[in-house]
Amino acid sequence: MTHPATRTPDFIATLPRLRGRVQANAPLGPFTWFRVGGPAEALVRPADEIDLANFLRALPLDIPVHVIGACSNLIIRDAGLPGVVLRLVRGFGTISVATDGVVAGAAALDVTVAEHAAAAGLTGLEFLSGIPGSIGGAVVMNGGAYGGDIASCLDWADIVTRTGEQRRLTAADLAFAYRNSRLPHGAVVVRARLRARRGAPSVIAARMAEIRAAREASQPVRARTGGSTFRNPPDMKAWELIETAGCRGLTRGGAQVSEKHCNFLINTGSATAADLEGLGEEVRRRVHAATGVTLEWEIHRIGVPAGKPEAVT
Repeated sequence: MTHPATRTPDFIATLPRLRGRVQANAPLGPFTWFRVGGPAEALVRPADEIDLANFLRALPLDIPVHVIGACSNLIIRDAGLPGVVLRLVRGFGTISVATDGVVAGAAALDVTVAEHAAAAGLTGLEFLSGIPGSIGGAVVMNGGAYGGDIASCLDWADIVTRTGEQRRLTAADLAFAYRNSRLPHGAVVVRARLRARRGAPSVIAARMAEIRAAREASQPVRARTGGSTFRNPPDMKAWELIETAGCRGLTRGGAQVSEKHCNFLINTGSATAADLEGLGEEVRRRVHAATGVTLEWEIHRIGVPAGKPEAVT
């Protein structure tokens, strides 16, 4: 696919130098849990935090920057992403355990952090084993599940701002709310410290096994999906509203509302990003018609549509 927003044939050559890797017109679909989406105009993988800071400091502010992590709650639209797409990889995945917490790089998977804490006899982070994603995304979204969330355990997060400044923010600075944080616009989370406390290894292991079993039983974890599609409205469950509107199993192209958990969308094998986003918008329309409630997306949708995007009026 030719990227519609490519500035010049030598756009890559105009970017600041870095020690990491840069790839032009890079496919992004394979990174996403849905396995859909167009290419990045420039995919940049910084070597480490210093490399990232130097790159952003020298990058002109008129060039858009997107950050992708585990891509577990993301739809990248079919015509892709213009500008720079940052993907934090090896240099951002370290995990270190202390007596009262864990420091994890942004690229570390949530479940891996939970496992490191458990192995050290630390409790309080078991909920992370039920969140498909990485620590950076969990901080940005105040990720939570099974009775815990990032707001309840974060001591601090290190960030690099869009202008290349390296800063440390506390939980108070981030002003966490439901599935939201007040991260400075354009900033990139690079690591976080999460509080934990001593616990009985057998109890910790049992809780993580319980979470794993609950996910397997209630969610389409083996499908091409993207986690919870819509936020729960106050004092309501999104899946119950979707069920009430008769949307369980609803299809559009290769996209389907999960039969197992109807707040999940599934790529049955041939879906495009437009199929998934369009199906989500159809669910929103039907839920509003049936209940008067307008569901808000929890999955992020970014990039350029291949055609005209749909929206609920």
